[in-house]
Amino acid sequence: MMNDTDKKLLEQIAELHGVPNGSYNIRKNGESIARNSTADIEIIPKKDKNGIDIFVKPGVKNKSVHIPVLLTDGGFKDLVYNDFYVGKDADVIIVAGCGIHNGSSSDSAHDGIHSFHLEENAKVKYVERHVGTGEGSGGKIFNPVTKIRLKKNAFMLMETTQFGGVTNTVRKTSATLGEGAKLSVKEKLLTDNSERAMSVFSVKLSGKDSSAEIVSRSVARGNSFQHFKSALVGKNKCFGHVECDGILIGNARISSTPEIDAAHKDASLVHEAAIGKIASEQLLKLMTLGLDEKEAEDTIIQGFLE
Repeated sequence: MMNDTDKKLLEQIAELHGVPNGSYNIRKNGESIARNSTADIEIIPKKDKNGIDIFVKPGVKNKSVHIPVLLTDGGFKDLVYNDFYVGKDADVIIVAGCGIHNGSSSDSAHDGIHSFHLEENAKVKYVERHVGTGEGSGGKIFNPVTKIRLKKNAFMLMETTQFGGVTNTVRKTSATLGEGAKLSVKEKLLTDNSERAMSVFSVKLSGKDSSAEIVSRSVARGNSFQHFKSALVGKNKCFGHVECDGILIGNARISSTPEIDAAHKDASLVHEAAIGKIASEQLLKLMTLGLDEKEAEDTIIQGFLE
């Protein structure tokens, strides 16, 4: 069912060495190749379009669901819609992401539209990873869309990682937070050569005492370009914090565009950005320990993106 390339991609994006326990849906080249539901988490294919509906029952604790996607056919373009319905007081981990291996001269692309509906007091840790591999000249393109609705006192931690090899990506995340709801986003991006990456965040803090924290750490190498855009709207007593930290190597560029709208007198919103090269003293310190410049650079980047 899965060859060595599939297994390597699966390990990178989902830390899986085979079919996982519990609920899962593994998609390859537009088709589900493995699926399982449990009494706590049910996965149902959509009838009107590509994708699945995932239902987490109220009160479910310490469970996980894996929904990785693999693209290994050159020139293949995939579009999928996944909806997550997380019941009241549930607490689960959702692992997604996609790996594209393209050895052809045609572009391969995956567009995943994920919508999260968290009921009161629900908690979700959402892990999404992307990677592009293959020696072909065709592009490895990702355009993930994440839509989040958090009801009263719900919490979502979103950890997104782009390991490298992604030719072009536009990552869009929008969220609406109810009373006491909290959203925490930790984004890590790596680009090289002439790769392009754009991250767009749009968050509405609608409920009283809602809060959001978005932290993006990125490394741009070669002639790559990254653009980080964030828009926070505080429509009630709330707190929002956005932080963009970037490292430049070679002729790369990183641009950060903040937008903050305090639409309520008790809204507190903060944006911070720091972009620059690796300090020469950092490289020198590691090189005195026996590392060459490339090894020292890689060590600093690894620590920065952890």
